[in-house]
Amino acid sequence: MDIYAEYTKKFVAPEEAVKVVKSGDWVDYSQCCSFPEALDTALAQRKDELRNVNVRHALSVKKVQIVEHDPEQKAFTYNLWHCSGLDRSYLDKGRAYYEPMLFRNCGSYYNQKQAPVNVAMITVAPMDKNGNFSYGLTNCCQQEMLNAADTVIVEVNSEMPVIAGTADDHIHIGDVDYIVEGNSPLPVIPNRPAGEIDKKIAEHIFPYLHDGMTLQLGIGGTPNALGSLIASSDLKDLGMHTELMSDGYLALYKAGKITNKKKTLHRGKGVFSICMGSAELYEFLDGNADILSAPMSYVNNPYVMAQLDDFISINGCLSIDLYGQISSESVGTRHISGTGGQLDFVTGAYMAEHGRAFLAMPSMYVDKQGVRHSNIFPYFTQGDIITTPRTQAPYIVTEYGIANLSGLTTWQRAEKIISLAHPEFRDDLIKAAEKQRIWRKSNKR
Repeated sequence: MDIYAEYTKKFVAPEEAVKVVKSGDWVDYSQCCSFPEALDTALAQRKDELRNVNVRHALSVKKVQIVEHDPEQKAFTYNLWHCSGLDRSYLDKGRAYYEPMLFRNCGSYYNQKQAPVNVAMITVAPMDKNGNFSYGLTNCCQQEMLNAADTVIVEVNSEMPVIAGTADDHIHIGDVDYIVEGNSPLPVIPNRPAGEIDKKIAEHIFPYLHDGMTLQLGIGGTPNALGSLIASSDLKDLGMHTELMSDGYLALYKAGKITNKKKTLHRGKGVFSICMGSAELYEFLDGNADILSAPMSYVNNPYVMAQLDDFISINGCLSIDLYGQISSESVGTRHISGTGGQLDFVTGAYMAEHGRAFLAMPSMYVDKQGVRHSNIFPYFTQGDIITTPRTQAPYIVTEYGIANLSGLTTWQRAEKIISLAHPEFRDDLIKAAEKQRIWRKSNKR
């Protein structure tokens, strides 16, 4: 095959490529930095010709034109595997809908025909001399999605880094139906600075960290605060095994803390499945032989994590009740993010030798009127989605301390959880625990 002749044959304008989409189709934009910006813009321009087209994506960072140009959803319905702040604004306005999932199972939904794909549109790196387009920053369930698609359109972006993977890291031109080019800047996520509460939470977790551990960090203020603590510490030879690589890891690599030398799996290699962060992070990853991408079905598989001795997982949550049920994706019925890989990592860290999982949150929040509200409830009643069940509740951390809930009775849990609450709410929580018959008379007050 003359790959360059093939490229010329399949190369079209975005407006031409999207003509393949028909009313009633399912169109998949993949996830995160695979968002096909030029194709999305071209597809939005067909809003008056199409009806009932479902578009699937996750973690939008740039405005999605099929949503922006079709507010009444006559042509397009936007569906999300996981939600960013922008997606949350779409959900709040009733202009997007969430698809519940576990990240480790996401690819299987495509394999088992539970997530149909008529047209796949993804952003890739420029073709190499062998006719391959690297998936770059998004491995995830990319291959399963493309395998399920009737038509595959790639949007070539010269800014997409080339990243080698353990598997499923590229597509060959022979498996592509159309090629477009669109060199918009890749989506970036500003690195949110850590607040005082984030720093206090990080300080509670830090004593559990040690040389040679393999680390999974989520994204946000607490991971950033913890990253700063690690970067300035004496810790060394850390490993990376994470679903999401962010700038928190970049800081640790630059400080020489991550070497992956002690990992019991993929020794010498950091492993991630999706990446979102700064342009500096993307440049760091381009052609970096020390880092591999991998499918989410592998990275988030608890049996894989179980092979990582000293595996530490740290993620955020939104609220917890006195039974140990944890909500990380909604506040009442208002959707915030998604299940993602939280339960995957809670399960895997527990299975790993010397593994630990931490879920961190502020004990309370202050509303616009300046009134404090507890993030610890007697029980959930307002439609909050339970992300991690009480049977798998791991270490819970707030600015007031840390508690391992594994193996505890209901009255032991209640006492531990209340100790993590803001002092203003503890007496009311004790009264609630007494009413719920999960507070022993001998418990501390």
